Amino acid sequence: MKKKLFVPALLAMTFAGGTLLAGCGSSTTGTTETNKPAESTKAAATSSGKPVKIDIIETGSGLPTPDQDIIKQELDKALNTEINLTVYASGDDYKNQLNVRMASANFPDLFAVDRQQLKQFSEQGLLLDLTPYMDKLKPTKDFIGDASLKKGALNGKTYAIAKSPTVPYNTYWIRKDWLDKLNLKVPTTPEELYNVAKAFTEQDPDGNGKKDTFGLTGSKFGAFEPVFGAYGIAYSGVPSLYVKDNKMVNSLYDPNMKDALGFIQKMVASGEVDPELMANTGTQHQQKAIKGQAGIVYLDWPNVTKDQFVEQIKAVNPNANWIQVEAMKGVGGQFVSGNDIGATAGMYAIPKSLEKSPEKLQKVLDLLNYVSGKDGSPLVQYGVKGKHYNLDGTKVVPTDLMGKEGGYFWLYQFTGRPEMDYLTVKFAPQSKFIEFASKQPRIEVLNGFVDFPNGYNAADANRYIEEELSKFIYGKRPLSEYDSFIKTLEGSMNYKAYLDAAEKRIKELGYIK
Repeated sequence: MKKKLFVPALLAMTFAGGTLLAGCGSSTTGTTETNKPAESTKAAATSSGKPVKIDIIETGSGLPTPDQDIIKQELDKALNTEINLTVYASGDDYKNQLNVRMASANFPDLFAVDRQQLKQFSEQGLLLDLTPYMDKLKPTKDFIGDASLKKGALNGKTYAIAKSPTVPYNTYWIRKDWLDKLNLKVPTTPEELYNVAKAFTEQDPDGNGKKDTFGLTGSKFGAFEPVFGAYGIAYSGVPSLYVKDNKMVNSLYDPNMKDALGFIQKMVASGEVDPELMANTGTQHQQKAIKGQAGIVYLDWPNVTKDQFVEQIKAVNPNANWIQVEAMKGVGGQFVSGNDIGATAGMYAIPKSLEKSPEKLQKVLDLLNYVSGKDGSPLVQYGVKGKHYNLDGTKVVPTDLMGKEGGYFWLYQFTGRPEMDYLTVKFAPQSKFIEFASKQPRIEVLNGFVDFPNGYNAADANRYIEEELSKFIYGKRPLSEYDSFIKTLEGSMNYKAYLDAAEKRIKELGYIK
């Protein structure tokens, strides 16, 4: 199956890895931006000439005090503002604080929202419809792109600005030194993966004379993402929505799903898979790989190649050599996983009440445009030119000060960052791993665009799905009962309502005709 069978690529990424690098700052020098935010700022100057106060809240950490916050100072100077940014380390704390403020009409001027909050607050009439302001937000629109613009849309109106696209980080990693010891090659198909994982379990690849290794580890069903990908399926523990032959497909209904589960069942039954796979949380699978307990792991590049992890790996075994594995070929094509092109690293909304303060509203629009433009984008990515970085032609060259002071710059990246440019600056030694992961073929998933309908409890449904699929792969329920599982899901979990809502939404966005 060729990649052309799926929705045309709009974004790179998910994950998945975006959270791990959220605090690293952003990318590109913004040389493609032609608008000068300062020009629109002049038009929005207040009648008094005094700085305009802008209250912003979001999740995050590491924000310095205002007198030490060089990014705030530079933004305030450029825009004639007085930015008051408040960040909450806990997502739950942020959600509670935002709910209290929205309920009491104590609205921030700019605030982060997820898709559920976007739907809730827009239905309550609390969010500003940005559609009439798109001409004033042209630099922002150009920076984030049309695909990102769709992420903040509901019922044909734009209620939030989604950050620019990120890139995927995850691939299979394999112990090259173990392959060499056992005279094996990097697997290129699921069957080869099976054979290599079995050998890693049974043939003492670490040479300690003990049967204390297993082939594959990962975080729950995420461990098998490249296996599903070889079957043409995007699945990571939550069913994905994608398009084949101009039809919406849910991974649970994909014709290859039962065969993929059957193959995984064979892997599990052979004993080559981490016996604690479904109990792994956080970075437990990473630690098992680092400690030499497993020879294959599905993981993002930062958790293998960043300096502190390289040191941990070498401390256990100086000869350990982890390499990335390309997407495997199978009956469904060659995909390493799914990539949710509807997902975003963040969205920011403006309260409808700000219509009553046109000068302040214009300043908020100016801020979004500025951090998307040729001057503001490098500032919120790299810091102050000549202090935190220098330019060698168009190449950004970090100074030592960027590493020392730049850990919080990302908090001001309200419209995101051109990810690849930034990452190759910030993580130059890891650039080859970043490029490898970002270029792997992935099935383009649309989940991020879809809102859950009333009466559908996604948490309950996904819990039931994980429990039942676990039974299938561990042989506790025969695959002959797969259709019965689907009927139960549709009947008692209101899953059909979700599928109907998803198809309607995907049609509205033009991904299927």
